[in-house]
Amino acid sequence: MSKAPETDPAQDSPSVRRPQDHSVGLPAVVNSVRVVGAHVGIKRGLPLLRNVNQTDGFDCPGCAWPEPLHRHPAEFCENGAKAVAEEATRQRVDPDFFAAHPVAELADKSGYWLGQQGRLTEPVYLAEGATHYAPVTWDDAFAIIAGELKALGSPDEAAFYTSGRTSNEAAFLYQLFARKVGTNNLPDCSNMCHESSGSALAETIGIGKGSVLLDDLYQADLIIVAGQNPGTNHPRMLTALEKAKRAGARIVTVNPLPEAGLQRFKNPQTARGLAGRGTDLTDLFLQIKVGGDLALFSLLNRMLLRAEADAPGAIDRDFIERYTHGFDEFAAHHAEGDDMAVLAETTRRTGLSLDELERLMAMVLAADKIVVCWAMGLTQHRHAVPTIREIVSFLLLRGNIGRPGAGVCPVRGHSNVQGDRTMGIWERVPDRFLDALGTEFDFAPPRDHGLDTVDTIRAMRDGRVKVFFAMGGNFVAATPDTAATEDAMRGCRLTVHVSTKLNRSHVVTGARALILPALGRTDVDSTGGREQFVTVEDSMGIVHSSRGTVAPLSPHMRSEVAIVTGLARAVFGDADDVPWEDFAADYDRIRDRIERVVPGFTDYNARARVPGGFALPHAPRDERVFPTATGKANFTVNPVTSPEAGPGRLLLQTLRSHDQFNTTIYGLDDRYRGIRDGRRVVLVNPDDAAELGLRDGDYCDLVSEWSDGDRRAPHFKIVHYPTARGCAAAYFPETNVLVPLDSVAEFSNTPTSKSIVVRFEPDSTATNSAAGSASGGAAERAPAGASSSGADGASPAAPA
Repeated sequence: MSKAPETDPAQDSPSVRRPQDHSVGLPAVVNSVRVVGAHVGIKRGLPLLRNVNQTDGFDCPGCAWPEPLHRHPAEFCENGAKAVAEEATRQRVDPDFFAAHPVAELADKSGYWLGQQGRLTEPVYLAEGATHYAPVTWDDAFAIIAGELKALGSPDEAAFYTSGRTSNEAAFLYQLFARKVGTNNLPDCSNMCHESSGSALAETIGIGKGSVLLDDLYQADLIIVAGQNPGTNHPRMLTALEKAKRAGARIVTVNPLPEAGLQRFKNPQTARGLAGRGTDLTDLFLQIKVGGDLALFSLLNRMLLRAEADAPGAIDRDFIERYTHGFDEFAAHHAEGDDMAVLAETTRRTGLSLDELERLMAMVLAADKIVVCWAMGLTQHRHAVPTIREIVSFLLLRGNIGRPGAGVCPVRGHSNVQGDRTMGIWERVPDRFLDALGTEFDFAPPRDHGLDTVDTIRAMRDGRVKVFFAMGGNFVAATPDTAATEDAMRGCRLTVHVSTKLNRSHVVTGARALILPALGRTDVDSTGGREQFVTVEDSMGIVHSSRGTVAPLSPHMRSEVAIVTGLARAVFGDADDVPWEDFAADYDRIRDRIERVVPGFTDYNARARVPGGFALPHAPRDERVFPTATGKANFTVNPVTSPEAGPGRLLLQTLRSHDQFNTTIYGLDDRYRGIRDGRRVVLVNPDDAAELGLRDGDYCDLVSEWSDGDRRAPHFKIVHYPTARGCAAAYFPETNVLVPLDSVAEFSNTPTSKSIVVRFEPDSTATNSAAGSASGGAAERAPAGASSSGADGASPAAPA
């Protein structure tokens, strides 16, 4: 078992190889075993892996992809193994560690180095003016938080953030606590990812969740995967796609980058995958320009309506008449303009050829049952909500919602992020939820809408939020506009983070700060003197149990439930009627209350104990009932738009490496894209690079342009790569600095991390030693320290 790294490895001098055209296979198996052995030890690690995603084990702390009915003994992926290994590590971050490392020193370290140090073992406190975190008792920690909350002029001066890892039971109590405090300021990571999906789906079909189950993928004739990279972000989806392909489905991939996982999948659980060629998944790859998806689906809808006019039967008129609203306005919108002009404009916005569009249309017309899957590549644009509305209309035209083998499939990226929203973690929760919550706990919940993630940053910046409490996550690394976010966080009176491991948010603090160590998914939870289990909801609305199997590293770690209930007792005292202590003693009592507040959880405790769990009701899927304002599924009118970069600029999208899950960096490689030993790379099409004078292997600064000034991310290695023309790509969180705080999606307020206009300038670190060595933490921090370049939009210059 390896030790935590003492030095912070350089991340700015990667080697580059040819990208792979396939994913998984034997290298993924070998790497999984290697990582588990390094962090946990083989003897301890292999039994742990056998419990991942099993009915009597624990839910993977990584992605939210659902488990099949019949599970393989190894029901996890390579990145799931990395997540489990890092959480179950024996490395410790204890009081001696904090005594040896001042906060200023830790702030110079990279997120990778911080995360590799191990599990947090005791509560620690950074007093105002102090240089080091120091141990603090749980009671004193709760007293500090309670004191700050009670001193606020208004409850809305506090914000309670939630990461997607939080269990249903903890999330329910957490939102109850916040609303008992008196605020709906409940920002969460959904605000930054699938908020656009929820906004569009709630308006069009009446529920902000996907409408398909795994069996629907297996029964589909055509699966369109748009703006998504399952090979890295949720690899177990590839197994489902392989099964669908073998059942006869055809798969269309829509993405600015060719992704290895969607090209060819070598299933490590089959001989064909380990020793053979594997399975070719994609039948048609459409290398679309960043942000061109609205134009693509708008054209598809126009073509379907034209096909219906030529030969009735291209659309499902019976379904449209019985179950939908707004079709006439929708059809009239798509009848406007000249067909050839619209086609020409679509090819310009998408970068796709007429032949590719015709091939796609032929596949659509040949398919009876269609599923459309998507992720962040669609949700993080200014026009994200209209794009997803147009996808819904595309499915409605042929009756592809509310029947087997068809529907919408937004793929959530973090385990239980969807469950947290179900439990009431939302700044704009409906009144019916507040009514039920208030009745159950005999209080009047606040009714004014609260702050989402972006608005929380603005409020902290403006001094309107003074206490920031995070239940998990890595807020400052996950959010946009790094410099603005970090400055906002430093303006708080108190920042509190419930965490399992160190991250960047722990070293960017308010005047005072607390880190509270939580149990993870892998840990046995003996809260209340009995072994407890929790529940989570996957990306397809299946609720199931999760029970840790390894002994916690420290007796000072507490479950999230115990942390919320302990804090509530400190804030509200004995006068509160909510039985917080009873909830901590027995999680069944929490589930009893959830059952009475949240629809769909009848017989919660009994059904939570059924192996595999239960599916939450979904009216559009189950009954073709659409709980919208019109009582029907809504067609919408969405004028076509797409981001424009302008001369000498490219559209940058942020993305993950394969050695990464959200802001957690497992290593410095991106095996499928051919990147080794570094993260500060920018992927640029060779033809674009030639026009801009960007030589392969040179270094440059990335500069984003916005109305309030420029933002700079220095010292990125240029990698010639087969991206779509006019587009570039780079990893987050290193490029979050380039995303302006006010550049957000319409309606959802989601940061536009997938469509950033950038220019390229000479590497500032090559001539300015004050910019830092650009290795390790210095390179990671450089964007925050030098983000506002003050440039006036001059033409880009080739790197020196």
